[in-house]
Amino acid sequence: MSGSPTGTDHVVVIGAGIAGLAAAHRLLERGARVTVLEAGRRLGGKLWSGEIEGVRVDLGAESMLARRPEAVGLAREVGLGDRLRPPATAAASIWTRGALRPMPKGHVMGVPGTASALSGVLSDEGLARIERDADLPRTEVGEDVAVGEYVAARLGREVVDRLVEPLLGGVYAGDAYRISMRSAVPQLFQAAQTHDSLTEAVREIQAKAAAGGQTGPVFMGIEGGVGTLPLAVAESVTARGGEILTSRPATELRRDAAGGWRVTAGDRVLHADAVVVAVPAPAAADLLAAESPGAAAELRAVEYASMALITLAYRRSEAALPDGSGFLVPPVDGRTIKASTFASRKWGWIAEEDPDVVVLRTSVGRYGETEILEHEDAHLVDVSRHDLRAAIGLDATPVRTLVTRWTDGLPQYPVGHHARVARIREHVAKLQGLAVCGAQYDGVGIPACIASAYAAVDRLGGDSSGVQELTANPVQSLHGGAGE
Repeated sequence: MSGSPTGTDHVVVIGAGIAGLAAAHRLLERGARVTVLEAGRRLGGKLWSGEIEGVRVDLGAESMLARRPEAVGLAREVGLGDRLRPPATAAASIWTRGALRPMPKGHVMGVPGTASALSGVLSDEGLARIERDADLPRTEVGEDVAVGEYVAARLGREVVDRLVEPLLGGVYAGDAYRISMRSAVPQLFQAAQTHDSLTEAVREIQAKAAAGGQTGPVFMGIEGGVGTLPLAVAESVTARGGEILTSRPATELRRDAAGGWRVTAGDRVLHADAVVVAVPAPAAADLLAAESPGAAAELRAVEYASMALITLAYRRSEAALPDGSGFLVPPVDGRTIKASTFASRKWGWIAEEDPDVVVLRTSVGRYGETEILEHEDAHLVDVSRHDLRAAIGLDATPVRTLVTRWTDGLPQYPVGHHARVARIREHVAKLQGLAVCGAQYDGVGIPACIASAYAAVDRLGGDSSGVQELTANPVQSLHGGAGE
């Protein structure tokens, strides 16, 4: 397939998460005929809305970065513009050193521009260690470096353990001492390449952001839940003539004699001019193994973290919550939950749906932590209630609980992730009419996934200009996003 898709081109999109659906939507705009194959019965991947005690809530990611255009732009395109809602409060806390403390301001993913920015969260010794940054010799970052390793070397481990770790953990459910700075915090990586002092680099990032005049909310939700976005996109896809088939896992992907593609999905074989593979890395590896073993091998090396969200509904008369949107929890404090969102405070539409009900979310599990997720739902509810009691004094009995497990829900971005993605794309580029997209490539956030989809469509048309630097601000949190 060369040039822009036309009405005579048939493109099969494998996977109906937000990336696959966004790719289908863009392809239809460009005139292609589109068939979407989804292995499960549900559309939307990690974006999933449900309800608890009659109140609509998100059971997956609950907000999207508004400082990037892709997610809010797509929402408006599919008729959700009048339902976009900023958080009712942006104030969050961090539960550390035995107390709930206001989330510091003046940092980039937990990395401060000055020691005073973390006053109250760090010990006096930790604050003093930050001050040494200006006197330290330059720390080379090379081609990539772990966020935690670099920040600890410049500012001390306490900054990483008390703030960087819970913030990054909220996004990736990962380990800050493994996560790639180049892929996860690219603006910090770029600044670190030209500055001797890390705090000076952060101050420059902040100054550029201020000079850029970015205004308005950093994050945005959707009334009824972010999980309504993929459903609206799917509705738009079908309205434009696209076909979406659920419970249709693609089991084989092969070139055909005519130079196109043959996609086997159960008892059905589809012939396509081009294919977009928009499924998680293990499934993508299986599909690409026959035609691109090199890409498949790289995809099999991508690791994932599992987690669970526990949603709890209380009677308002029995559940007095602190101000703010919720709190994050540093792993170093030894708690079980990693975050809690006061959903009824954070999202005005949740509070309005039933003023007598208060909804909270907690999250458990991250990379390398599997034991906690082996427990039954009732146990996860119990440990959540135990930690909520200790953190905010909430001792009431919930009227309803709901546990949502996300097994292998978040791809990990270790040091060298950018190079792996480049190798995957190099292998895929050898096959005409094939492109890949999704959370395992250019960022786990909703806008980044949509940008990845748009870039995949561009590649099918021979345009690779959208491939670079898709990882900027890859923020979205399954954990609960109190730090959002």
